[in-house]
Amino acid sequence: MQLHQVRPNYRKKKPHRVGRGGKKGTTSGRGTKGQKSRAGARIRPAIKDFIKKLPKLRGRSKHSFKAFRSKPLVINLYIIDKKFKNQQIISPKTLFEAGLIRKEGGRLSDVKVLSEGKFSKKLLFKDVAFSKKAREKVIKAGSTIK
Repeated sequence: MQLHQVRPNYRKKKPHRVGRGGKKGTTSGRGTKGQKSRAGARIRPAIKDFIKKLPKLRGRSKHSFKAFRSKPLVINLYIIDKKFKNQQIISPKTLFEAGLIRKEGGRLSDVKVLSEGKFSKKLLFKDVAFSKKAREKVIKAGSTIK
């Protein structure tokens, strides 16, 4: 055996090279015409156009979505004391019907009750947030919170 007769134990894989000849050197397996048939073809991702239209939000840091959250509408206890009678239910719906709050974006937004003014009625509060002082005043007056 001589050096030119030595062969490896494995077969060489054929390198797959597109665009090098083929049947009389036509499309070489790339189909016909258009950007994808050209050399160096890269199709721009569709989402990139959407991303570029978004505004640049510089300096928003870790609180990046804080401003996008809807803030609750604020109402004071003395206003509720004037408008409603004893044993009535106070909810965003009843406050809207009484004309004390408005709809935002076609829906009722959250409501937060603050402690300003006097409060002395026994009412039932549903789906309403309270400040600490307002909660104390409401419970002291004998109202219930659900």
